[in-house]
This record gives sequence, C-alpha cells and structure tokens, in this order.
Amino acid sequence: MNEGIFVRTVRLGIRSLLLHKLRSALTTLGVLFGVSSVVAMLAIGEGASAEAQEQIRRLGSQNVILRSVKPPEDAVSNQDTRVISYGLTRDDLRRVRESVPGVRRVVPLRELPEEVRNGDRAVRPRVLATTPDYLDSTGRVMDEGRWISEVDEQRTTNVCVLGYEVARRLFPFSSPLGERVKIGADYFNVVGTLLPRVRLGDDPADAGVDSTGEVFISLTTGQKWFGEMLVKQRAGSREMEEVQLHEMIVEVERDVDVPFVAAACRTMLAREHDELDYEVVVPLELLMRAEETKRIFNIVLGSIAGISLLVGGIGIMNVMLATVTERTREIGIRRALGAKRRHIVIQFLVECVVLSVGGGLLGIALGIAIPLGVERWADMRTVVTPEAPLLAFAISAGIGVIFGLYPAWRAAHMDPVEALRHE
Repeated sequence: MNEGIFVRTVRLGIRSLLLHKLRSALTTLGVLFGVSSVVAMLAIGEGASAEAQEQIRRLGSQNVILRSVKPPEDAVSNQDTRVISYGLTRDDLRRVRESVPGVRRVVPLRELPEEVRNGDRAVRPRVLATTPDYLDSTGRVMDEGRWISEVDEQRTTNVCVLGYEVARRLFPFSSPLGERVKIGADYFNVVGTLLPRVRLGDDPADAGVDSTGEVFISLTTGQKWFGEMLVKQRAGSREMEEVQLHEMIVEVERDVDVPFVAAACRTMLAREHDELDYEVVVPLELLMRAEETKRIFNIVLGSIAGISLLVGGIGIMNVMLATVTERTREIGIRRALGAKRRHIVIQFLVECVVLSVGGGLLGIALGIAIPLGVERWADMRTVVTPEAPLLAFAISAGIGVIFGLYPAWRAAHMDPVEALRHE
C-alpha cells in the first residue's frame, strides 16, 4: 500500500468515527478511566512508598536502634502506688560499646515526660536527654544556633535545643535563641533549634504528647535534675517507672555489618534480660522490606487498574463488531470498487486505535490531575513517575490493536456479493 492510499484510509476511518460522535466518545470512556486509574493508583502507591522509605532513611541505614518496651501490665495488681523497672540499662550501653565489633559509636537517649513552657505558652513534646553524638548519628540538621556540646555534657549545663515545631509554638514571633524555657521545674537556656523530622509511622506516642515536637538536653543534665524515676499519675493510682535508657542508636562502621551487629545486639539483650522489655529496629531491614512491599503494591494496583483497561478494550471490540454489522453494505461497495482486504483491515484498525489512543491521552491527563488533587486536598504525597503514563499509554494503544483485529478481520473477509445484498 502506497502512502497516498494509507493516508486516505486513515482519513476515512477518522471520518467514520466523527459521524457518530456520541458513540465514539462513550466508547473512549472505558479506556480513559482505565488509563487514568493506572496512572493515579501507581502515583498514590509510589508516593506512599517513597514517604515510608524516606522516613526509614532518616533513621539511618547504618544504624541499629535498640528501644525499651514496657512489658504487659499486671492485671491483678491493684496497688495505689507501684514501681516498674524495665528496659535498656547503662550496662547494656557499656556491653554494646565494648563487646560488639564493627560499632562506630552508641548514642543513648532517655525520654522525660515533662512539660515545656515559655510564659503562658506550654507544650508536651518528647523531652530527650542525649549526648553530643546524636546529631552526627541521626543526620539531623540545625536550623539556627548550635547543638549540645561536650562542655555542656561535662558541666551538666542547663541548655537545650528545641525542635522546629516546639520553637514555633513557644516563640511564634521571635527567635528562641538566648531565651529561657521551663522544662518541668527547672529553667534552661535555648542554644539552638533543629529542622523538623517526620516520625516513623508506627512509632508509639503517649496520649496527650505532641509526637512531632522534640526538645533535647544533655544526658548528664537529665540525670541530675530528673533522676531515674519517672512518675505517671493516673486516675486513682500513681505509677512510677524506672527506666535508665529509653533508646540506643548503634551506628555501624559499614553497611554490610549491619545485620551482624543487629544479631549480636539481639543475642546480648536476650541473654541479659529476663523478659522481652526491649526491641531491635534495623532501618536497613525496614528499607528492604519497604522496597519489596512497594513492588508487590505496584503489581496489585497495576493489575486492578489493568482490569479497567481490559473492560475498556472489550467495550471497543463490542462497538466495532456492531459497527461492522451496520456498515456491511458500505464494505461490500468498497470491495466492489476495488478495495482489497488489507484496506478494510487498516480502516477498522485505524478507528480502533484512534478510539484507544484518544482515550489514552485524555486518561493520562486525568491520571496526572487526580494525584495533584489528592496531594492538595487529602494532604497525601503522590509521585507520578515517567514510566506510569508511558506504560498506560502503550497498553491503551496495544488494546486498540488487539481488540480491533477481530472486527477488522471479520469486515475484511465478508463476501462482497453477500455484503451488497445486505439491507
């Protein structure tokens, strides 16, 4: 077939679709919604996965995190006041530092359930007592001022670093640097503020505590002013908890040693603790698990959206078969005037491809718009990768060809004499 005949055949196919604009538009809707669902669902899944992986990376892929976990409460205990001792100890800290090979440093943290106040403004963030190494091990970034220093640690100086959210709430109209805040019953000088960090989705947060706010003081200062005992007042009872360390961040020298260090820490803690009052979190394992979950999630979402495209393709085939029946006499006239079977095949394939490609292009536009709307109105992160629209468009074009082959073949193999007799 020369170029002129091909162009005329394409124009004839498009002109035939324009004769039934409403039917053509309705036929493209199946492909349109199928393509848009593929793009939108993959974008939403990619965004959720990217956010989870980013949170895990912020914990540090070379870190192993040990956390104290409160054991199940004794249901039969009805004492008005009781003391519960559990969790990580300073001996655990010493053992990890001295006996586990491949460890660069270990950063202890202790969480204090204290209120932080500036005048009549008060918040209840996570008050964390830690060491100067915390900043380097976690990759946190200072907003202004400085971090806790070795001198502060040695002299038990009353200085603190505010998280971004706490600084905004306590000092909404001015810089907190050089100001004083009250933590519990003691006053601390603010020496710096940190940029915000999103907490890991399954991190536990106590009721009434602002889980996104943080205030940091030195570990020695925390031990000096707040002691070892944490007092929690409840209705009708008072509970006292003795927790030496709430968390330890074990920074490993090399990525390849992370599984070994994690296994060594689990073995050591299992040997030294009579009950399971700790947990070991390995961000590298979480990251690998998140990537695998992302792959499975994308396959599931893509399969569900692919069903919509399949339904759209069946709709195209159904309409084209009806069109072939309606245009039987036209096909007979064309064959009688010298049109070959391949001309008939190309004409009907062109109509199918135009329907599917047109629906695919509109579907891509809608599929990109939906994630933007979700991100704006639902406050959920979405990521539209270049592969998703290209994949959806290629599938829609392929559907036009695949589901158009049988109607085109049926039209081309009609007996011209019988076609001319058709009423």
